[in-house]
Amino acid sequence: MPPMLSTVFKAYDVRATVPDPLNEAVAYRIGCGVAEFLLAQRGLEALPERRRRTVAVGHDMRLTSPGLVAALQAGIRARGGDVLDVGLVDTPCVPFAVNHEGCIGGVQTTASHNPANYNGFKISRLHGKPVGEQTGLQEIRQLATDAGSEGDAPLVGSLETIDLWDAYREHVFGMLGDDLLSGAVTIKVAVDASNGMAGTMVPKLFEDVPGIEILKINFDNTSGTFVHEPNPLVEANLQQVREATVAQGCALGICFDGDADRCMVVDEQGGIVGCDLVTGWLGQRFLRASGGGAVVFDLRSSRSTSELVREAGGDPLRSRVGHVFMKQAMADHNAVFGGELSGHFYFRENFNADSGAMAFASVCTAVVEDGRPLSEIIAEARRYSQSGEINFQVDDKTAAMERLASAFPDATIDRLDGITVDLGDWWCNVRPSNTEPLLRLNLEARNDEDVAARLAEVEPLLGTRVDH
Repeated sequence: MPPMLSTVFKAYDVRATVPDPLNEAVAYRIGCGVAEFLLAQRGLEALPERRRRTVAVGHDMRLTSPGLVAALQAGIRARGGDVLDVGLVDTPCVPFAVNHEGCIGGVQTTASHNPANYNGFKISRLHGKPVGEQTGLQEIRQLATDAGSEGDAPLVGSLETIDLWDAYREHVFGMLGDDLLSGAVTIKVAVDASNGMAGTMVPKLFEDVPGIEILKINFDNTSGTFVHEPNPLVEANLQQVREATVAQGCALGICFDGDADRCMVVDEQGGIVGCDLVTGWLGQRFLRASGGGAVVFDLRSSRSTSELVREAGGDPLRSRVGHVFMKQAMADHNAVFGGELSGHFYFRENFNADSGAMAFASVCTAVVEDGRPLSEIIAEARRYSQSGEINFQVDDKTAAMERLASAFPDATIDRLDGITVDLGDWWCNVRPSNTEPLLRLNLEARNDEDVAARLAEVEPLLGTRVDH
């Protein structure tokens, strides 16, 4: 296997520095592999005849994206796939295109929250379902390895360009309240686009909504640089939106990641709102609207998330961490809503997929409909104290997790994802990193003092704490 191909394929997508190891020659090979994999799926006969060979392809604003996407498209067409080019779009728009147009799959050219010298591909299959290591990426990697270089291979498949913004807007606006759409009520929101795709998506979708006044931060996405890392999970990257929200009297603030599939929320006082609390709060709203159902959340979430779901008459469902597992759980249980600590929010009306745009619309609508300040709303959900995610370096991750289990023989143990140790008044989850000699700890207790005390017990069992 060519060395560059073995290094660019990750657990959930393709991602690497450009031009080494990821470049246009590699992108062409990946396009070949994507086409062969998607064209071999079962169920293509149910699609519209004109789309049974069509792959939806989009790209983000990175300066290397146009070259990579052109090479990718050439590879797809060389293997007999037709390309539907949806242009410069946020990542969730590509699975939307797959479903809206009835395509066999899709590819977004993006490196999400990584620095500017990175790029990559997020691949989806029939119905926009994600392709991960266990659901096709390994096969695509092998097919790309066997594909060979571009050479003079004829481009058998067709290339069509399409503008889906109007259809996408109509789809997203299903989450936006009538009062905001009509301007009967207005809300002022600070939005940090992180110099990423939200700088395109937010104006395209929301700029003309009468009831939303947007205070723009870092909307320029043409220079290929980032004012701050486009990762809203890092607290330092929220500083601008927190300060602007307070200084400009906004009802809330939103910070998107680089490809606008994730977002973090801050309240009117500049306080950061945990995504697990947002999941519980919005989950209650979706449960009321649908008359019940399930809400999916990743197992690192606060215990208050499941309590909020139950209080609204819903079924709380813990999931493994990661969009592949979340989307599968959403589909398996016909869940009304889902959320991860990472800022991904999932919607039944969005083919069980995540959407930063729909999360934005939902949060704005929920705040307006409630009528109270967001800090007051979220105070009802903030019932416990949390450690946040803490990393530990350790050579033998399995042995460290077993030490944890053995240290608390009276605990309830589950191994859905890593190991969760629950002693009633406190619990923790420890998950191994897929790529590094690290364990990731999340711990929750009744108050800050208890969190500190339990961390003192747990930390020595896990290795060397890594603060970064």
